[in-house]
Amino acid sequence: MAGRSHPLVRGAQSSSSILVNSCQRGNPVLQYIKGVAWEYADIVPDYQVGLSNGVLFLSLRYHRLHPEYIHTRIQKLAHMYTLRVLLVVCDVNDHQPAIRELTKIALINRMVMMVAWSAEEAGRYLEMYKAFEQKPPDVIRGKTKQDYMNVMQSVLTNVRGINKTDVWTLSSSFKSFADLAMQPPEKFLMLPGMGDIKAKNLARAFREPFQAEKATSHKQISASTFAGDLPTNELSVGSPDKNDAVEHVHESTASDGAIMDSLPSNFDTLSEEEQLRIALQLSMDGQV
Repeated sequence: MAGRSHPLVRGAQSSSSILVNSCQRGNPVLQYIKGVAWEYADIVPDYQVGLSNGVLFLSLRYHRLHPEYIHTRIQKLAHMYTLRVLLVVCDVNDHQPAIRELTKIALINRMVMMVAWSAEEAGRYLEMYKAFEQKPPDVIRGKTKQDYMNVMQSVLTNVRGINKTDVWTLSSSFKSFADLAMQPPEKFLMLPGMGDIKAKNLARAFREPFQAEKATSHKQISASTFAGDLPTNELSVGSPDKNDAVEHVHESTASDGAIMDSLPSNFDTLSEEEQLRIALQLSMDGQV
């Protein structure tokens, strides 16, 4: 680049700059790396954007002319770097076959493939990788808005099969979150978009304990109680495995009116916001 001097740094292990392989001289991507400093270095990948982050650059137009090139570069990279990125610039029209091929190559060689549609976009990707090198995952982790509907969505979409449309349907069909939690599966089945599996999953989320508790003694389980649900030949009390299965059925068929012991005793009297806050906290703790 005119007006900038980038001396070759040999053997560099860590740097506050993006390290660039000398073979990338003249690459138009370099003129778009403006937010982070960069310098040439004696490295194996094309770009080093962190101590353990290496990037190979590939133009699809060049790949069509030299399909063996990327295999040679990956072979030289061997098992170096924890994060291995294949940065592809899509500069041809018929790009689908090449991208499918390169995706397969990246997967086989434990690489992440990023596709840019211009040299400027590729430069921004390199800047972001370097800028976020030391950042915790919280920086890019989504944050839940604290208004009523967003909290409802955050809580209920943790239930398998329940999507945002279902949340809107549920919130408009019941008076409150507490009212929703008290409903049997049959009530959910009457709502549009709620099939048998969704209804059972939702009812189970409200009724089963948030944390698996130690199984009760086998002597407290009567196999005959479930004779109508399970074949008789599967209810041999002498088999520990089958007793465990019976206990699981016992837990999952708790009465519809029973609410989990994990909720506060005054849950029904709390405000809507407080009920949702408790449910959200439990779901964030991984207990739903």
